Amino acid sequence: MKHKINKLYIVLIALIVALGGFLLGFDSAVISGAVPFYKNVFGLDSGSWILGFSVGSIIAGAIIGNFIGGPFSDRLGRKGVLIITAFLFAFCAFGTALTDSIVFFVFARIVGGLGVGMAILVAPMYIAEIAPQKYRGTLVSINQFNIVIGISIAYFSNYYILKNVIDPTMNWRWMLGVGAIPAVAYFLLLFFVPQSPRWLAMKGRHDEAKKVLARIGGEDYAEEVHAEIVKNTQKSDSGKSSFREIFSKSMSTILIIGFGIAFLQQITGINAIFYYAPMIFGMAGGAQDSAFIQAAILGITNVAFTIVAMFLIDKLGRKPLLIIGSIGITLSLSLAAFAFNGATYKVTSDKVYEIVESVKTSEEKGKDLALFEAGLAEMVGQEYTSEVKFFDVVEEKIGSTNYNLFKSNILQNSISMNAMLVLIALIFYVASFAISLGPVMWALLSEIFPNRHRGLMISIVGTWNSIVSFMVATIFPVELEVLGTAGTFAVFAVFGVITLLFTLKFVPETKGQSLEELEVNLMRH
Repeated sequence: MKHKINKLYIVLIALIVALGGFLLGFDSAVISGAVPFYKNVFGLDSGSWILGFSVGSIIAGAIIGNFIGGPFSDRLGRKGVLIITAFLFAFCAFGTALTDSIVFFVFARIVGGLGVGMAILVAPMYIAEIAPQKYRGTLVSINQFNIVIGISIAYFSNYYILKNVIDPTMNWRWMLGVGAIPAVAYFLLLFFVPQSPRWLAMKGRHDEAKKVLARIGGEDYAEEVHAEIVKNTQKSDSGKSSFREIFSKSMSTILIIGFGIAFLQQITGINAIFYYAPMIFGMAGGAQDSAFIQAAILGITNVAFTIVAMFLIDKLGRKPLLIIGSIGITLSLSLAAFAFNGATYKVTSDKVYEIVESVKTSEEKGKDLALFEAGLAEMVGQEYTSEVKFFDVVEEKIGSTNYNLFKSNILQNSISMNAMLVLIALIFYVASFAISLGPVMWALLSEIFPNRHRGLMISIVGTWNSIVSFMVATIFPVELEVLGTAGTFAVFAVFGVITLLFTLKFVPETKGQSLEELEVNLMRH
């Protein structure tokens, strides 16, 4: 029987709930613009694990948020957990913007990460549970769309503040602080959305569940969907989900898909790219302004191709998008590695004067101009084809303090490479990710887990996803120092190949099936 779905109502609900995705994306990407400034304010060394941890600490919080998000959503309801996340996002924005302590800065980022971890799981789960199956993939993708909008807005916001707040000790505070505005708006708007009808039914609140379903598709739709939910709940037994059931043999196929896709989404380097985009473009020789603009271009690309994915996910399907995207990811990362591998580094006598003059006008504390100028003079005329070797010599000649303060100045005046090739490669990479692993992973996770176990399972797999993300983001600066930019991108490219092979062998197609049908099909094996 065909039902008249209230499309406007479910879209509005999805948009409000997906504001959590916007905040998630904003908080994740806004740090990329702040890093070059707060690292000097707090005295953090380039390439240090402390710098990486200050960036990745939000993911450390997300690991905890992932772990508690599912069980909390089973107890408090999906809506209740999302309201809590809005408060946590606001605390993070205010805390990081106002503190003068790196310890409290990291603490605020971890608290914000709790919100990230819960929102990234519960928001798509809520949307999947309230959406009619015909529109489920598209509506769940709204959350991913809002994530990429948040990332893009963060890049543009950073560039605007960079141009209008000249003080380098204050601009990063504004970059981080403006996130409080959408966080407060999210908190208020969430009071206007209903609880998940599937959660209500599982709690025995059947009349309330029917009212929500009726608002979506009318009385007949409510009766039909409610009956299917009740039948599934009775068949799978009532009561709480448990780790023993989740890790049983009957769940093996689901676990392989969930853990595998969650690992591959992050290990291919997406958060390293978004968290450190201006730094990466700086490594290609770009000036600060151009690096910020190029990062914004990545944000626009991310938005555009996420829109493409939203139109294709329920038409073309989940698996074809993953295949296309993983091929694109592999090729683009290989291109980036090739571009950086072809770079040469040489300090010339005329550039020494320019570099020294730019350093003289800086107000950085701890600089040693005599050592700086003498060290650079010793390197004149020597050409290096290895990025790692070049920077090892630079640090040896000018001292660690000067190296950490002025590495970018030296790089911009010594590198010779095809920087445009890097921009093209990363645009291609972001586009490939945005039509595949970005939206498809969360659609799959919200679909493949059985109703009764969904809250706990999505927490477990989401926690794993965040652990991988945390490792990638935290070790990235160290990885650049040890392997060089070319080697780092080559490693990511290898994981792109693994993603393709995993998709071909393990990932099923889920479009057009109800959550209850998917549960039966996936637990047969």
